[in-house]
Amino acid sequence: MLLSSRLLAAGAAGLILAGGLTAPATAAPVAPAPAATEPTATADAAPSARTSAAEARRVDRVPTPKLDWYGCYGWAQCATAEVPLDYDNPRGRQVTLALVRVRAKDQERKIGSLFVNPGGPGVPATYMAMAAPEFLSDALLERFDIVGVDPRGIGASDQVQCFPSTGKQTRALKTLNTLPFPMGAKQVKSYVKSAGRLARGCSTTGRELAGAMSTAEVARDMDVMRRAVGDDKLTYLGFSYGTALGQYYANMFPDRFRALVVDGTINPRAWVGNRRTGDTNLDARLRSADGAYRALIELLHRCERAGTTKCAFAGPDTVRKFGTIARRLKRKPLNLGEGMRFTYALFVTAALEALYDPQGSDGLSNMLAALWTMTDPQRGATPDEISAATVTLRERLTPRRADRGFPYDNSLEAYAAVMCTDGRHPASAKGWARQAAAADRRAPYFGRAWAWASVPCARNDWTVRDEDAYTGPFNRRTAHPVLVVGSYWDPATNYRDAVKAADLLPNSRLLSSDNWGHTAYGTSACATGYVDRYLLYRDLPKAGTVCEGDAQPFTTPIEQGEKSGLASFDLSTATPEQVVAHGLPAPGEPKLLPPVDRTPFAG
Repeated sequence: MLLSSRLLAAGAAGLILAGGLTAPATAAPVAPAPAATEPTATADAAPSARTSAAEARRVDRVPTPKLDWYGCYGWAQCATAEVPLDYDNPRGRQVTLALVRVRAKDQERKIGSLFVNPGGPGVPATYMAMAAPEFLSDALLERFDIVGVDPRGIGASDQVQCFPSTGKQTRALKTLNTLPFPMGAKQVKSYVKSAGRLARGCSTTGRELAGAMSTAEVARDMDVMRRAVGDDKLTYLGFSYGTALGQYYANMFPDRFRALVVDGTINPRAWVGNRRTGDTNLDARLRSADGAYRALIELLHRCERAGTTKCAFAGPDTVRKFGTIARRLKRKPLNLGEGMRFTYALFVTAALEALYDPQGSDGLSNMLAALWTMTDPQRGATPDEISAATVTLRERLTPRRADRGFPYDNSLEAYAAVMCTDGRHPASAKGWARQAAAADRRAPYFGRAWAWASVPCARNDWTVRDEDAYTGPFNRRTAHPVLVVGSYWDPATNYRDAVKAADLLPNSRLLSSDNWGHTAYGTSACATGYVDRYLLYRDLPKAGTVCEGDAQPFTTPIEQGEKSGLASFDLSTATPEQVVAHGLPAPGEPKLLPPVDRTPFAG
């Protein structure tokens, strides 16, 4: 959940592509676009791998679906397609996939289709495609049809459903839906019980589809959809978990893409695990918590250096003050009235949500300043301070208090089905509390939070498996290079994962970005321009290139920031209907951040 939005000037990336704008000093200079339409820039000219005979047989014997496109969402087109539930039985049960595309403005010079995925897992890609005019550069919108396919089990595609009804689901998942993560033996017992119900529901009632939702199946679906839209090679832009999908495709079909970008990169080996690491929770391998803690400490130090004119929480030793607030809330949650309690777990989650946002620093500092006053047993707070702080804190509580209604919301099931079928996980949930406590010692505050996210995957509870899940290798030499993008201060996909993913792929290039928030595209003309340039011309940034995010914490006086007129429209929280009502951006209007999933632990 974003606390505010970041803007990117609509023409900035286009100017970089045309060579008319100087990139930041930390980035390699960007030359004008090459004269040829399709030059091939490779990071490694060595012979490339080919799609294995087994994978080729699986997908190539599936007939190419005929897509019956029809108008939807005002400027987009929708279609559905059927693919096999099991690619080893192509004539067996079929799964319906939902697609959305926004057609290229210049159809005569169209390069092909750009497939996009926002991450999750469990987040619809069709929404990202229909919202493409709001966040993708005009250069990409001119030359590509933008295509989003909701992965099987998710969104408008056939949905995985692990409970017979909304009522039974609501009762079974009550604890998972109300607690970000558990604290104390009583909450741990309830949380483990609720996670077990989710796992057993997906392993019985939802078994057929839940057991066929591994990322490998989605990669196979994407290869069939590539054919369906008429592309000889795939062009792909994936964010967050979508980077896992991109890397799976690159390794399973190393000769079937023309350009592939992953932004906010997951290390696929850590995602899957191995015999040595398989008995650890997922984040003990991914280390998202470590990235979040590193970002938090840096942000607090910058707040202290900026002073009270630029950071509301500034003062001596902000790191210690943050820890004091945490200890106070552990001892006694804040009572906000009307049955609302601001707990330690909500505090940690709100801090993490702020770190997801490139401009979340001001919102976080305001929240911390309010909490510092309201939790102080000695000082106390004035009525005006209590009123202002209560409004701020209630905004973070309200979305979490809503009970499940109609229709059936399968977001937790979708998130778990992909995560649990893709990799190795501990056998029993009984040891999760011990591992979570150890994670919190390694990465304070966030270690426990991230560790509990994968507890439904305990093997004794989650018994359904996908026999065709892909577990590697993830180091195949691809025919064309993969552009791997990592952000220094990403609180969800640790920058070190981007480095490791780039090291794994022999034919790849790492683009680093010194930006805040989750993922880099849209945070600077530099990062956006390099991604666009590669997708358009397959022209890679120079090795060692580092971009700098436009929004850096606490550089603007508080009064000025309040009057700066930040964009109020947020793609990551808006509905498709709200996007349609908002309308297409006018020529030259600033672009928004991409609708990448920015809600921790919820898929």
